Amino acid sequence: MILLSHNRLPRLAIFLLVVFLLVLARRVGGETTVLLVASSLLMFGCCWASAAHLLGAGAALRLVAIASSFGWAAEQLGSSYGWFFGSYTYTPVLGPRLGDVPVVIPMMWFALGYVGYVIANLIVWQDPVDAPASPAHDAIMALLGATVVTCYDLGVDPYMVYVLKAWIMAKKDGWWFGETVQGFAGWMAVSFAILFAFRRLARVRPAASHLDAVLPTMRHVFVPLAVYAGLMVFQVLLGYPVEARTIALFAMGFPLLAAFIGLLRWQGILVRPAADAQPSDAALPLDALKEAA
Repeated sequence: MILLSHNRLPRLAIFLLVVFLLVLARRVGGETTVLLVASSLLMFGCCWASAAHLLGAGAALRLVAIASSFGWAAEQLGSSYGWFFGSYTYTPVLGPRLGDVPVVIPMMWFALGYVGYVIANLIVWQDPVDAPASPAHDAIMALLGATVVTCYDLGVDPYMVYVLKAWIMAKKDGWWFGETVQGFAGWMAVSFAILFAFRRLARVRPAASHLDAVLPTMRHVFVPLAVYAGLMVFQVLLGYPVEARTIALFAMGFPLLAAFIGLLRWQGILVRPAADAQPSDAALPLDALKEAA
């Protein structure tokens, strides 16, 4: 029964991914609160199913708990007191709220945190899941993952404020298309806190010897990359102002491409070319080098 459920997780993740991308494409034709909430819920479910397969059910649940609680608390403090992101107030556009924060926002923090975690691992280790390590290692990897997450915000923030009017900023004369740079510092700080806490508390991949172990393959790891790619394409098509479209393409495209190359290396599809048969100078004996000199 456990093995069967693990086998179904990748299918569920891929199914939710396809529906998420379809809803995201539908949003291109016109935004509504229903479509916004639906796409957020689908992205959340898709990433949770993917994380349960790659990390294990327990680790995935801990990441959901850490990201959603940290994300909600940061947004609540931000909307109430102006912490982290500057002073702002959410409008009804994003649907039902918990306190001052729309329910879909903590879900987004989980999905983006999970995607940032996988992309960072693929870039550095050519593996979607990291191994236990020191606090310094975890801090560096969390910082990279937080940067991947913040790259998404570079393009989406002006669109959410000026097109969707999902929230209202108290200050509209910032250095980033009217937005304050403080918001990006907040995204980095909150994303880093989520990923660092998760890396310290739960890095789990089921051992191959366990009965319920289903080792990930390329199509399974493709799910979080496709989520990030879908968000990037959406910004390239609808980003506001128009300059943000090019910014989104390169800001999100670079880590996405690097992660995809890491995915190819992880699967052995892309390998380092064999060294030339001719020995290099570094490989020559010291006496031979002296004679050549």
